[in-house]
Amino acid sequence: MLLVIDVGNTNTVIGLMRGVEVHERFRITTKQRTTDEFGLVLRELLKLHGHSPADVTGCIVSCVVPSTLFNIDKACRQYMDVEPLVVGRGLKTGMRVRVDNPREVGSDRIVNAVAALEKWSPALVLVDFGTATTFDCVDKRGDYVGGAIAPGMRISAEALFNKTSKLPRVEVKRPKNVIGTNTVAAMQSGLFFGYVGLVDHLARRCKEALGGDVRCVATGGFSNLIGRACDEIDHVDEHLTLRGLSLLHSRNISTR
Repeated sequence: MLLVIDVGNTNTVIGLMRGVEVHERFRITTKQRTTDEFGLVLRELLKLHGHSPADVTGCIVSCVVPSTLFNIDKACRQYMDVEPLVVGRGLKTGMRVRVDNPREVGSDRIVNAVAALEKWSPALVLVDFGTATTFDCVDKRGDYVGGAIAPGMRISAEALFNKTSKLPRVEVKRPKNVIGTNTVAAMQSGLFFGYVGLVDHLARRCKEALGGDVRCVATGGFSNLIGRACDEIDHVDEHLTLRGLSLLHSRNISTR
């Protein structure tokens, strides 16, 4: 099985893949860990689900938190006995990146675009609900051409709590009614329906800019909650990034 690791700003998602199918998925908090700590986390997660390091035949990592990468890379070598491929270290994507500075584009955004192109024909808008919510655009030629970045839903909820004196911290969920009859319900309405409006508006503007027939695909932590309530989102695939990592591994491993 292939070990795929997607290191985000808030969470790290670890998957065991058979081809592009997700066999197991684990989510842990992204934080500074030593090589030994991360290695033990990997071993314990595998053991908990009836696997061992011997089951892992390869590894690929996407990381947007550079300070964590060295120890993750080293842990994979020492505890999994595999040499990880790292997105951004000269890996072939099969996709042109036509932006001002391709090095600025987060590796997860490229991975999502690669995965989406394998499953759907362009043009595409990809919405990833993470710490930030990113909108990534692939034109009708299959080229990555940029996108938009907005604050994530949890960041918005925390900002309401931290920057006001009387508003409480609330659970991010869909409220029963758009008109809240108490403070918590009103905040949840503003967060949920306000965010649906933000996503629909930006997705629609991206579609208009790309022109023609454009699909919009949602992924990430809040994709099922928010994505399914948005008119502009056509598909929800919460495993899109993991599938993209698997595809990139298969495209590059034969050249190593």
